[in-house]
Amino acid sequence: MPSVVKINVLTVPDEQREVLEKRFASRAGSVENSDGFEWFELLRPAEGTDQYLVYTRWRSEEDFQNWMATSMRGAHGGAPGAGAQGEGGERPKPAASASTLWSFEVVQQAAPKA
Repeated sequence: MPSVVKINVLTVPDEQREVLEKRFASRAGSVENSDGFEWFELLRPAEGTDQYLVYTRWRSEEDFQNWMATSMRGAHGGAPGAGAQGEGGERPKPAASASTLWSFEVVQQAAPKA
């Protein structure tokens, strides 16, 4: 069974970039121990777009769905890219103004030769 890749495309206004990156940094480690988790990257746009890419790779679709149903929904209040709870339990304004989830199956891969 091939791994699956999920890419959350987050539209982030310039003034919210630092907020988004700090929110992800504060959650560092929250996905690494999830069953079936293989890889994470937060990709900052270098030029020509206001869209960040949140890349995760999973052993299976089921593993991703299990993570969504537990850890991510708790951390994000049910919305991808929404961010963590603020002080006093209030939910801060999302850093992203839009979010789209792309799904892929890994068909081919390569790694540097040792």
